[in-house]
Amino acid sequence: MAGGCCGGSPDTGGKTDDRVWRRALWIALIINAGMFGVEIVAGVTAGSASLKADALDFLGDAANYAISLGVAGLALRWRARAALAKGISLLLLGVWVIASTAWMAARGSLPGAETMGIIGVLALVANLICAVMLWRHREGDANRRSVWICSRNDAIGNIAVVAAALGVFGTGTAWPDIAVAAVLAGLGVSGGWQIIRQSWLELKGLDHGHAILRQTGTAHPR
Repeated sequence: MAGGCCGGSPDTGGKTDDRVWRRALWIALIINAGMFGVEIVAGVTAGSASLKADALDFLGDAANYAISLGVAGLALRWRARAALAKGISLLLLGVWVIASTAWMAARGSLPGAETMGIIGVLALVANLICAVMLWRHREGDANRRSVWICSRNDAIGNIAVVAAALGVFGTGTAWPDIAVAAVLAGLGVSGGWQIIRQSWLELKGLDHGHAILRQTGTAHPR
C-alpha cells in the first residue's frame, strides 16, 4: 500500500456527505455479515482454525462498517475516535486468534480440506467485491483507511485459506491450517496497530490545533 497506513491525506475538518461511500459501506456490511454466518458454521463443521479465524474477521469487519456508517457524516474528531476503537478491536481480535490457534494446534485434529477450499473461494469472491468497491476510498482520514485495511487484509487472508486447504489435502496434517490462522492473526494485529497509530496522530493534531486556537482566542476546531 503506497505510503503505508498513515500515508493518506487526512481531512482538515468539516462534515462529509458522501453517498457513494455510504452505499459501498452498506453493501460491504451485508456481504460481511452474511459471510460470517457461512464461515462460522463451515469452520465448526470442518474443524478448521483458519475458517474460524476468517469468520471472526468477517464479524469484526461487519461491526466496523456499521461504525463507519454511523460516523460517516460527523466531524474528523469523531471519525478518528471511531477508527481508534476499530483499531483496538482489530488488534485484540488478532491476539485472540493467536491464542485460539495455539489451542487447536495442541489438540491436533485434522480439518476438512474440501470444505475449507470451497468456503475459502466463496469468501475470496465476497472480499474481492468489497475491495473493488472500497478501492477509491483507500486514501483519506483514519476511519476510511481503516475500512480499506480491513478489506485488503480479508482478500489476502482468503487466498491464504484456499492455500491452507490445498496444504491440508496434500500433507494430511493440520499444520497448513494452523499456519494460515497464525498469518490471519498477524494481519489483524498489524492492521490494528496501523489504524491506532494514524487515528492517534489525527487526534493529537486536532488537540494541538485546539490549543493554538485557544491561545489566540479563536474558536477551536471540531
